[in-house]
Amino acid sequence: MRRIFFTHSSVDGHSSCSHVLAIVTSAAVKTGMHVFLNCRFVQMYGEEWQCWIICDVPEGAENFGVSGSSGVKIFMVYDPARVTEPTGRAYWPLDASVEVVISVDAASKALNDLKVKISYFGQPARGALGHSVLYLTGADISLDADTGRTGNVKRSQADKERWRWGPEGYGAVLLVNCDRDSLRSVGTDLTDTQLASRDDLQDMSPVVLTCDAPDALFESYKLVLNVPPSDSKRMRVFCARGGNSLLDYEQVLGPQHLSYAVARQPGERKIGLYVEGLSFPDANFLGLVSLSVSLVDTKTLPEVPLFTDTVAFRVAPWIMTPNTQPPLELYVCSVLDSHGPNAQFLSDMSDLALKASCKLMICPRVENRNDRWIQDEMEFGYTEAPHKAFPVVFDSPRNRGLKDFPYKRILGPDFGYVTRESQSTAVSGLDSFGNLDVSPPVVVEGKEYPLGRILIGSCLPRSGGRRMAKVVRDFLGAQRVQAPLEVYSDWLSVGHVDEFLTFVPTSDQKGFRLLLASPSACLKLFQKKKEEGYGEAAQFDGLEHQVKRSINEMLADRRLRNDNLYAQRCIDWNREVLKRELGLTEHDIVDIPQLFSLKDAYAEAFFPDMVNMVVLGRHLGIPKPFGPLINGRCCLEEEVRSLLEPLGLHCTFIDDYYAYHKLLGEIHCGSNVRRKPFPFKWWHVVP
Repeated sequence: MRRIFFTHSSVDGHSSCSHVLAIVTSAAVKTGMHVFLNCRFVQMYGEEWQCWIICDVPEGAENFGVSGSSGVKIFMVYDPARVTEPTGRAYWPLDASVEVVISVDAASKALNDLKVKISYFGQPARGALGHSVLYLTGADISLDADTGRTGNVKRSQADKERWRWGPEGYGAVLLVNCDRDSLRSVGTDLTDTQLASRDDLQDMSPVVLTCDAPDALFESYKLVLNVPPSDSKRMRVFCARGGNSLLDYEQVLGPQHLSYAVARQPGERKIGLYVEGLSFPDANFLGLVSLSVSLVDTKTLPEVPLFTDTVAFRVAPWIMTPNTQPPLELYVCSVLDSHGPNAQFLSDMSDLALKASCKLMICPRVENRNDRWIQDEMEFGYTEAPHKAFPVVFDSPRNRGLKDFPYKRILGPDFGYVTRESQSTAVSGLDSFGNLDVSPPVVVEGKEYPLGRILIGSCLPRSGGRRMAKVVRDFLGAQRVQAPLEVYSDWLSVGHVDEFLTFVPTSDQKGFRLLLASPSACLKLFQKKKEEGYGEAAQFDGLEHQVKRSINEMLADRRLRNDNLYAQRCIDWNREVLKRELGLTEHDIVDIPQLFSLKDAYAEAFFPDMVNMVVLGRHLGIPKPFGPLINGRCCLEEEVRSLLEPLGLHCTFIDDYYAYHKLLGEIHCGSNVRRKPFPFKWWHVVP
């Protein structure tokens, strides 16, 4: 018994039809032959979808011919080593290496409106020994998302099931819907199972389900949306069912909802879906999820999916912004202590914000509960898809007086919120986000980091000292686009990276400089001033209730000198790490004079730590160091101006001595800046 195999498959590596399925809905046979039908449907776009028709052929048949109605394309696939392509009026031999490939151009208007006829022949010059006729119905079934990353849903020849990084990459993107668009909502929008605001749709990725086929087809077939069990807690899908009411958007997939039988209406050819992410990438989540639609034959038990189309999504990461990005908002706290309110500090910061054309946001005492360290409480970043971007505040596990401020006052319409809490270990000072920074974009030995690298203060390798909580480090690393780097900050009493480093923008080709606190630069400056005859000029001159220290006294203080030799060694260790891991040279680093003193083996700033500054574009708000006065001018301020102003920067020295410095913090610790997102698109990164 000989058989012919009919398949719908790829030709020359490309699908002969992009989306339309040729569903065998009926078959007819003459001459009493028995026909066995066995249908298979597989993904398109170069992937094979098959319809195997196994037909007994008449006795004496040696050849066959095949023809199709308008709208059906027929190709022959064969082994040229075994079969010669017929010419003229000759027919194809009944050979196991010959396959008939069928494609359909468009969806059918009616059931069985397409057909393929197979005729069997024996001896030459004799008529057909019999015929088989396959009646087909074309169905256009497809899931389409913004796989081209243009901001619009378009049909694409890209492989929708895969997600590829880089400028030439492809694949759809999901936003974590972590803002709160409706004032009626209690939490973030990702907790809502019902749409609370039409604005919320803008935070979701649109998907179009095409279901163009005769209505009669869906009496025997149904469309089923699916998400894998592991993905169901990471995403939610809403289905638009017409109308403008919020109730017309129904949650159909998500946590505890793995599949949904689509309620297609008669004549409906396209159905709108909206997909949201529910969690950022993390240690146990790579960020990839998928959504599928299957055409299911309801006549079989169990019901068999004949065809499945799948779209892969990557959840957009949380991205930090470096000091080189333009400032948008400057946050500071109004507080009251034994020295009175910090009104003068707020006034100085207001003046600085005005110079930088930056909006000032003052957190009142009733909301900060007299906690001034707003940098330690939170870090501003953003998340982005091709169609939408919005800022996201990362709330630290620090949880002191400001612990409710990010959630209650910053979370809102188009302003997201995320946090990570350590469940197993006690929170340390290194878990505060003054211990978190990010470099400008860098290139390291040919490897590009177009969004910079995250810097985390930590202990020395294998030293067993203080580290940032693992849950936070894991979260930062899982975002993949800003490769975190741990530096050594455990030598400091507070232990934060912002106590010894910062980045400032410049107008030259490099675009930035790394500023490092430098005890050796400070001691050299003081030695120079001593040699110039200013040895009696005093540190802290002009400060009330503070012991003055002359240059001569400081240089002669062996303990102070030893403390700073130790601090310099710690900073030098970081210097080499930063040069290696950020691709920096000595020309890219500026040493800012600074002294430290040790207390219980940990370092504290001896005078206000000038590196702990706020950077608002070209305008720098620097802690006023109250250095020795030379001809009526602070020699430390003059030195810093000489280092930074040639780079196009403007230095404003602000008194934070009693309100911040005496409490082991400075201006950067007591402020926070939201900045413009990068113009560079994170999906162009090659991790």
